[in-house]
Amino acid sequence: MAADQFAPRTLAKKNKKGLTIGGRGGGGGSESSISHSNGSVEIKRKRNTLADKLNDLEIGVEYRLELRADDLEVLHELGSGNGGTVSKVIHKATKLVMARKVIHIEAKPAVRKQIVRELQIMYECHSPYIVSFYGAFLNEGDVIMCMEFMEAGSLDHISSVMGSIEIAYLREIADSVLRGLVYLYDVHKIMHRDIKPSNILVNGNGQIKLCDFGVSGELVNSIADTFVGTSTYMSPERIQGGKYTVKSDVWSFGLTMMELALGTFPNFGGGGATADRRASSGPMGILDLLQAIVNEPAPKLPEDKYPPELSDFCDKCLAKDPDARNSPSELLEHPLIKMEFKIDLEQWADDIINTAAIKSAAKKGLPPPPPRIRDRSQPEIPTIGAQRKPKA
Repeated sequence: MAADQFAPRTLAKKNKKGLTIGGRGGGGGSESSISHSNGSVEIKRKRNTLADKLNDLEIGVEYRLELRADDLEVLHELGSGNGGTVSKVIHKATKLVMARKVIHIEAKPAVRKQIVRELQIMYECHSPYIVSFYGAFLNEGDVIMCMEFMEAGSLDHISSVMGSIEIAYLREIADSVLRGLVYLYDVHKIMHRDIKPSNILVNGNGQIKLCDFGVSGELVNSIADTFVGTSTYMSPERIQGGKYTVKSDVWSFGLTMMELALGTFPNFGGGGATADRRASSGPMGILDLLQAIVNEPAPKLPEDKYPPELSDFCDKCLAKDPDARNSPSELLEHPLIKMEFKIDLEQWADDIINTAAIKSAAKKGLPPPPPRIRDRSQPEIPTIGAQRKPKA
């Protein structure tokens, strides 16, 4: 009995509707595809990981990892931000690799317990555009969140490694983020509240997903009290203390898209202190920037360097008046989303991972690591390249 007490915990099954469990394809692995209604991208791949199988369970059947600190082995640190430190870990019992976020909060035990309870709603978020949630628990005063590990990292990281992002991939980013926002709001009545490049992640298959959305009011308040984060993606109405709506998320996403296209944080007011500075830069005065967001015209992409579809999309997101700003559902009908490209998102993810590994090794004076090579025995997918299809 004593030995069993300290054994690693595994999966707890909750079958609310008495349904049977099984992947859609049955057996060990199943074919899966990613496609969009406009036909812009089609990806086929084998799905064999536990994470895939967890996501493939029948509706009404929930698998939940009974997590505790001793069950997780840290592989390496991934970074820090939003008041927390993120590590790549492995769950010893299931060998599931995940991202563990440790958030230290100066709050009473009852408040920390309330945060963990509020985070449980993330179990109910089942969308290909939302990072999977594996559980949350308390450990020595910290709130621990365990989520899907996204191998290619955040768009902030990707931009720093790869530079400005081509329009073909910006289209995919826009489509995925907007669908994620629509899902959160329509299904769960949740607004994200913190859209920025570091909260949009890409996995090893090139899927783009949202993370760190505001399901826990207590967590948002506690982080605000203990951590001074960037406010550079705030909408004008939010800065002025106005009502927060889903259109406030749209403003933040418009700035994000523009930053990814430019490779630098957009310039408000045509010059001055905010010019050519990324959102993550520290030295500039945050109050000057917030005043510029409220009082200066919204930034625009140079017309001679970017397609009109992308420029107009950003303009629709960055309308200063929230009533004039498009909603996520309206933006899904925008011409940018209707554009068609032949791209390989899996290869894009591989390029990001390999380039990041090479640059990291070079900084340490090490030889480049062997490249990540994908099994290409699967059916062919479109070759990489932002080649726009001719219009009929």
